[in-house]
Amino acid sequence: MLVQPQTMHFAQPLQLSSGAQIHDYQLVYETYGQLNAQRSNAVLICHALNASHHVAGSYANDPDDLGWWDNMVGPGKPVDTDRFFVIGINNLGSCFGSTGPTHPNPDSAVKGQPYGADFPVVTVEDWVAAQARLLDALGIEQLAAVMGGSLGGMQVLSWALQYPARMRHCVAVATAPNLSTENIAFNEVARRAIMSDPDFRGGNYLQEGVIPRNGLRVARMLGHITYLSDDVMQQKFGRERRPEYHGDAAYSFDVEFQIESYLKHQADKFSEYFDANTYLLITRALDYFDPAKAYNGSLSTALSNVLARFLVISFTTDWRFSPERSREIVKALLDNKHPVTYAEIDAPHGHDAFLLTDPRYHQVVKAYFDHIAQEVQP
Repeated sequence: MLVQPQTMHFAQPLQLSSGAQIHDYQLVYETYGQLNAQRSNAVLICHALNASHHVAGSYANDPDDLGWWDNMVGPGKPVDTDRFFVIGINNLGSCFGSTGPTHPNPDSAVKGQPYGADFPVVTVEDWVAAQARLLDALGIEQLAAVMGGSLGGMQVLSWALQYPARMRHCVAVATAPNLSTENIAFNEVARRAIMSDPDFRGGNYLQEGVIPRNGLRVARMLGHITYLSDDVMQQKFGRERRPEYHGDAAYSFDVEFQIESYLKHQADKFSEYFDANTYLLITRALDYFDPAKAYNGSLSTALSNVLARFLVISFTTDWRFSPERSREIVKALLDNKHPVTYAEIDAPHGHDAFLLTDPRYHQVVKAYFDHIAQEVQP
């Protein structure tokens, strides 16, 4: 499936949760499939931290660049683009095309100077508001479904709260109603690794021609550990050393174990394409998401006015967004006698399971979207 990214410009300011505004911004997006005459078969896919609008398919000039959820979205796949019009939107503050810290700041005294540290802090709610504007411009009043995993699942919850009448179904995968204390701590360590890098320069590194790659590397290593389960790491790497060490200790601090080599590879790759300020912004948006806070901590009260039906999916070995957190969402919906389907998949892959091909997981999603397709067919 060949795809083409598109860009939409917005001149009208977007009011942010912080009280700040952003104006003259752009959102990059992709679409897959055809919008039906009734405009009733649109599905919005919300992305997580290290992802973008490129949900599925590949580009004619780069056939190896597959979308991050290509195993889930496409012709004949669980979210079938032969039946649904699927939309992927790159969030504000990202580094994959939508306006973010690397883009020129229209309010800067120096023409063309990037936002850098001056890019405003954004929240999950801000992202959803921006997505809604783009859907308005596409003439889509109501979505058949909103779907996302991890941070994308938080956006799904926020859609149900901010625009309850604008979607029929919500599919929230490997997510949580807010971050645990431990997860906030992980994010803070990652941010401090970046901000402590001498090349961070207070967030204005681009203006000074440097990039805090060492900080980004450490942040990525830490994050990657939390995405995998202990069983998967043990099975994949064990205590094996790199071949040149012949199984013997080198008595040094070189990259010696296979797991060290793997983390270094992932970190080096990440530091070449991801923006440090974007990492700070997205992890802080994760920290701030807490819809129950406005209701004295009651998620049941927060979800009392949602209208969409829910599919919630978790994975047994996901310790970053554990099944217990998904069950909190399910319980809050059931407290309100709200329709919800819940699937807990026994999978060994940790948090990354939501991105992988598991027949049981994909069959649950396919069956659910088969039902949605019957609802929206002309």
